[in-house]
Amino acid sequence: MKFFQKPSPGEEDRVPPGQHLAKGFPVLTYGEIPQVNMDTWEFRVWGCATAKTLSWDDFMALPQQEFTADFHCVTRWSKLDVKWTGIKITDLMKLIEVEPQAAYVMEHCYGGYTTNISLEDFVREENFFAVKLFGEPLPEKHGGPMRLIVPHLYAWKSAKWINGLEFLEEDEPGFWERNGYHNRGEPWAQERYSSL
Repeated sequence: MKFFQKPSPGEEDRVPPGQHLAKGFPVLTYGEIPQVNMDTWEFRVWGCATAKTLSWDDFMALPQQEFTADFHCVTRWSKLDVKWTGIKITDLMKLIEVEPQAAYVMEHCYGGYTTNISLEDFVREENFFAVKLFGEPLPEKHGGPMRLIVPHLYAWKSAKWINGLEFLEEDEPGFWERNGYHNRGEPWAQERYSSL
């Protein structure tokens, strides 16, 4: 059985160069899947922003919406029309006081994973925190209980098991960026790996 296929003529303009469509939804994770205790789950904000800690109930009290977004992995597969439920980043940002000098964000996750993103890329209207996948609670293997989704960048920027945002004045590389991945990761430009 083939796990990947070429896009149909009607899909070609939605699939970045060098990508194939996945028939399922592959799971790629570095290291062990973290065991997250929902009784003690918390989401922290710090750095160039007023420090804040949100509980799961705080997050779930924010407006939830349905999203359909294409998903592009740097390992050359894409999945179109993934259906998620979650909270828009712009809705969370209404609760956060960010200092004027903030220009970057470090995403922090259970398990110690980090990835960096510019503030401009982060606060785009189409970005969201996902808590459901195809109508079901987000599975652990896909980043549950909550992950970030940044559709316009490769999926490693859509951090699984996210639990914090550190607002930064200067850019800093996260885990994969320190290990050879491109600093931004834009699929249509094939920004897969660092040129350094």
